[in-house]
Amino acid sequence: MDKKIRIGIIGTGGIAHSHMGAYLRRNDIEFVAGCDIIPGKADAFFKEFGVEGVRTYTSHEEMLDKEQLDGVSVCTYNRQHAAPTIYALNKGINVILEKPFSVTLDEAVEMCRAEKASGKILTVGFQPRFDKNMQQIKKIVESGELGKVYYIQTGGGRRRGIPASVDKTTFIEDATGGVGALGDIGCYSLDMVLNAIGYPKPLTVSGFKTDYFGTDPETYRYSSTDPEYIASKFGVDDFAGAFIRLEGGVFLDFRIAWAMNINTPGDTIILGTKAGLRIPSTDCWNGSVGGPMTIYRQCAGQTVEMQIPILKDAPNEGNLWDRKIGSFITAIKEGGSAPVPTSQIIKNQAIIDGIVRSSELGHEVEIDIPEI
Repeated sequence: MDKKIRIGIIGTGGIAHSHMGAYLRRNDIEFVAGCDIIPGKADAFFKEFGVEGVRTYTSHEEMLDKEQLDGVSVCTYNRQHAAPTIYALNKGINVILEKPFSVTLDEAVEMCRAEKASGKILTVGFQPRFDKNMQQIKKIVESGELGKVYYIQTGGGRRRGIPASVDKTTFIEDATGGVGALGDIGCYSLDMVLNAIGYPKPLTVSGFKTDYFGTDPETYRYSSTDPEYIASKFGVDDFAGAFIRLEGGVFLDFRIAWAMNINTPGDTIILGTKAGLRIPSTDCWNGSVGGPMTIYRQCAGQTVEMQIPILKDAPNEGNLWDRKIGSFITAIKEGGSAPVPTSQIIKNQAIIDGIVRSSELGHEVEIDIPEI
């Protein structure tokens, strides 16, 4: 395809800026339309980037009905991921959807069915997938170096990292966010290890979630003129943990936090019958490797350790957002498959959904992913 790919953006808040920056670094796309439910917000968004001639709307239905688009970025808040995605797919438009996939498993299933019926691309915005060091984890597992993987410990956290202010509460309100740390950074942590081991089906989850920090301005001490207001809006999780049984005899120990009284909940550990892999955590986790990884194994009767150096990007490779958006555009041009397929991420969402259900019920739950 020599013609430019016609792009629209639904939702022009914070994350849309990262999409826009990556699109603008390309010369093979054309911005056609944008949409935001707040009147004037989409106009201000395109003006901020100096992009002219873009038609704007306050309804995704109206935009998708009137415009001829090849692809659309869905950058709405969590509880509005499903509706515009399904509508776009039904209109025959390819979609790159920001994470998390959805709030509930039911929504994820609906989107997958719309994708299948449309024959179009639905890819989920997991940019850590394009990090060379993340890809190295998968290569190590697939090489057989670790043997049979049987136990994984993973997660991440921020000591004080609740994304909220007086004028920014969509992440923390139940009506808009739906899930908190679980959906914001937990999905990345799950994807890091599940992708490495081939995304086995999750079978059961025993999980819990808390909101001790988010709802207590004295404990968390929001840096705001009105911390009580922010705390009153908090309706999601700020910490979650779970024990997850996966197909193939793999046990996953998971925890994630927006706020906690420690610097990290621990490194990611993948244990196999031949060797173990340690992946260092970071103090403010957002889907990255915190330093050189280490493989622990036996060699000639001796206990040895092998360090895997951090891989750096070449100057011409662009950042992770460039690669994420680029993979979407390439798939549209070449009629390829989704770079981050929903057939995998629906399992990620099923675990998040299972953690929420298990926490609310107070016991382990089975995971049943319906046929797509």
